Amino acid sequence: MESQEFAPGLAIQGFTPPLRLADFRLIAFDMDSTLINIECVDEIADAVGMKEQVAAITEAAMRGEIADYKESLRRRVALLEGVTVADMERVYTERLQLNPGAEALVRACKAAGLKVLLVSGGFTFFTDRVRDKLGIDYTRSNVLEIRSGPNCGELTGRMVDQPWGDICDGEEKRKMLLETCSRLGISPKQAIAVGDGANDLPMMGAAGLSVAYHAKPKVREQAMVAINSGGLDRLLEVMA
Repeated sequence: MESQEFAPGLAIQGFTPPLRLADFRLIAFDMDSTLINIECVDEIADAVGMKEQVAAITEAAMRGEIADYKESLRRRVALLEGVTVADMERVYTERLQLNPGAEALVRACKAAGLKVLLVSGGFTFFTDRVRDKLGIDYTRSNVLEIRSGPNCGELTGRMVDQPWGDICDGEEKRKMLLETCSRLGISPKQAIAVGDGANDLPMMGAAGLSVAYHAKPKVREQAMVAINSGGLDRLLEVMA
C-alpha cells in the first residue's frame, strides 16, 4: 500500500485520521535513535577507538542488511571489551538526549491511560535510566557483562543471559509486546509500536498502529505512520 503525505514530513497509509489515542492501551518504543538521539553501542565504542567499525555494523543491521541481528550485536559488543563503567557514564551524561517530542508524547499517552513499554536491543545501563526519567512502565533490553576482581568495572565484551533469553532482538521485541498485551488483558490491535530500524519491524507488524520515526527506508515503507521530520509528538497530529 502506498503512503500519502498527511502533512509535511508526516506520511500515513492504511487508515484515515484521526485515530483516538484513548482507543489504545499500550505504546511500545524502541530506544536508540527513536526515544533517544544516539546509538548507544556506537558511542560506547568511541571510548576504545572502535566507533567507525561498530557504527558500520549497526547501520547495516538497522537497514536490514544483516539477517542475524543477534550475531551482529555479539560482534559489536565483543569490540567493547575494556570499556569502563565510567566511559558509559560519560556517554549518558554528555551525549545521550531524549529525542524532540519524546516527553510530550509519553506524557500524552499516559494521560490517555496507556501503559508504556521500552524494548531495546541496547543495554540496561541506559534503558533503566530512560525508564526512570520518563516514568516508563515496562522494559526489556540487554545486560552487558562487567568484570569483577582485577580490572573490575570494565566490559568483558560479552552479554549476560537473562531469564527470558539471551538477546533482545526483533523477535524478542515482538514477544515482549505480545506478553505485555496479554498481561494487560488487551488485544495487540490496541497497541502502538514505534521504531526506526529493521529489528523493530516484528513488533510493529504485531501492533494495531505502527509508527516509523526518522526511520530506515524499509521501515518507513511498512509503517502506518512515518514521521520523517519533527519530533515524536507529531504522532499526536493523527490522533484525536
